[in-house]
Amino acid sequence: AGFIVQIDDPDLPHAWQHVVEIDPNWTVKDYQKYAELRVEALNRAIGDIPEEQVIVHFCWGGDRPPSAPHKNDLPLEHVIDILYKIKAQAYSIAAANPRHEWEWVVFKDHPLPDGKMLMPGVITQYTDTVEHPQTVAQRLLRYASVVGRENLMTGTDCGVGARVSHPSIGWAKFESMVEGAQIASKELWSR
Repeated sequence: AGFIVQIDDPDLPHAWQHVVEIDPNWTVKDYQKYAELRVEALNRAIGDIPEEQVIVHFCWGGDRPPSAPHKNDLPLEHVIDILYKIKAQAYSIAAANPRHEWEWVVFKDHPLPDGKMLMPGVITQYTDTVEHPQTVAQRLLRYASVVGRENLMTGTDCGVGARVSHPSIGWAKFESMVEGAQIASKELWSR
């Protein structure tokens, strides 16, 4: 029907925390094998849906603090190449939260595959503070510097709606996201 399908798979990297709690002897390599199996199952479920109609959302769980400090999150570098195996056009990642904002540099060593797009989160549900449009623009510009402006879309870390304390905060975050994307677009496309 031409719809775009977004698949949310926060557990792909997030399950690491639960696995090592159950068996602290698991290594990153063990976890990567587990993640590969999950991706095989996911690709089988995607079936014949054309890649250009699939976005996959990838994060470390959308809990709000203090219940989830995320201190033991598996770094993106350990699972990014596995993420790239998912039959999707675009990869949506949590990128604005304080634990993972720095990981834009991972794309220097793990380039985005040809024909794929990245949708980094530029606003987060982890705080009620509304991101400044310039902060949003800077986040987008950093990603554009490593994946290319034509391979970049703007997104959110996770669902913002019910995860902020009032709907007006969510709407203000979205407004800031739009303004920041306009600033970044003006800079990127005027070159």
